[in-house]
Amino acid sequence: MFQNKTLWWVALFVWCGLSTWWHVCKIKELCDDAVATAPAYTIPSLSIMDGDKLHLMADGNFGFKKSGAEANFYNLGTKLDSLAAYLSANSGRKVTITGHYTSAEQNTTTFADLGLARADGIKQYLTKLGIPAEAILTASKMTDLGFSPTDSTHNALSFDFSGLEMPAAKTEEGLAEAESYETVFKPMDLYFKTGSASYIKTKENEKFLKDAKAYLAKNTSKKLALTGHTDSEGNDDNNMKLSEKRANAVMQQFEKMGIAANQLVATAKGETDPKSSNDTPEGRKANRRVAIVVQ
Repeated sequence: MFQNKTLWWVALFVWCGLSTWWHVCKIKELCDDAVATAPAYTIPSLSIMDGDKLHLMADGNFGFKKSGAEANFYNLGTKLDSLAAYLSANSGRKVTITGHYTSAEQNTTTFADLGLARADGIKQYLTKLGIPAEAILTASKMTDLGFSPTDSTHNALSFDFSGLEMPAAKTEEGLAEAESYETVFKPMDLYFKTGSASYIKTKENEKFLKDAKAYLAKNTSKKLALTGHTDSEGNDDNNMKLSEKRANAVMQQFEKMGIAANQLVATAKGETDPKSSNDTPEGRKANRRVAIVVQ
């Protein structure tokens, strides 16, 4: 009799346990089939692309400590060097660097958010390589970043070139292309790349030179005046000397092209006759020129 009661109580407990399991796990689906494990952390590949013009790829990526703004470059400095070389060779292009961050990170920088601080660090690296600051835009985006077991993230930067063509007139090449030829008696400005003594040749200034050469050959009493100009940066006396140097450099080039030396007159005005405001980088570029006109 006692044994029968024991078996009855065991069966009751088993039945209650199975009923509870069925209700919780099968009906309410509150049981996990297996112990959940965190997905493995993988470092994403670096990709910096500008259409079919630029392809910079690497297996690794820049690293940031959680809440950190300073990038660990690993061996990726050469990729940024290549990006700088590309921007230097294509002065009309601009890149937007977007820094990513999470809501769980703390921003201890002076920037509005951690993403901007991360993007600016890369911008500073590129400007130290000679890339104009205006060619590099920065942005930020709050997103879900994954972190390694050591609290590092490697997907906190992205590079984008879409829709970011710099206005041509803001580059020396653009300023040169914007000059239109009407007559040799109307002044035309010649522009120079930074550090170059040779002016940027265009179809328009080549037309000017061709017609001026023909006119001067027939009118030997006429002169081709070349006036050098600079921006307002630096010492006044040095700028006067620099503008004279530019005018003389162009004069020598014109002599080699067949214009008689006695029909070329070079003068210098330094920073005294600006074409545009010297308060902006674009204005200073426009002021660094040599004006030519037949008189």
